[in-house]
Amino acid sequence: MTQANDTIRVLIPLKVRKKNGRPKLLPPVDYRPSEDRTPDPHVLRAIGRAWSWRRRMEGGEFATVHDLAKAVGLAERHVGRQLRLAYLSPTVLKRLTCGRESPAVSLMSLVEATAAPWPEQAKKVFG
Repeated sequence: MTQANDTIRVLIPLKVRKKNGRPKLLPPVDYRPSEDRTPDPHVLRAIGRAWSWRRRMEGGEFATVHDLAKAVGLAERHVGRQLRLAYLSPTVLKRLTCGRESPAVSLMSLVEATAAPWPEQAKKVFG
């Protein structure tokens, strides 16, 4: 039987903010990520999806981004933006997937980095 004195309380100092109408958990200001250097699963999933879409388009399954977006049930603008991740430099891709490095930028900034020439992409993505 447990008594009131046997209770352990754990306090996790997170803040809940709304972003696009959805709650988002924010870590404390002094938070430092762990040193295990695991890649961000959202980034890996987005890169994998982009490569899959690229292969499907190059294979002739879809002629335009509009057709692809309609087939996967996403907005054309979103698909077009995410598709750019399939054109990251080989160095950046290797560091993200095999090197277990996390990008120093958000997924949106990673998409924007694809506009830079390949030699400059690593600087933009990893700082």
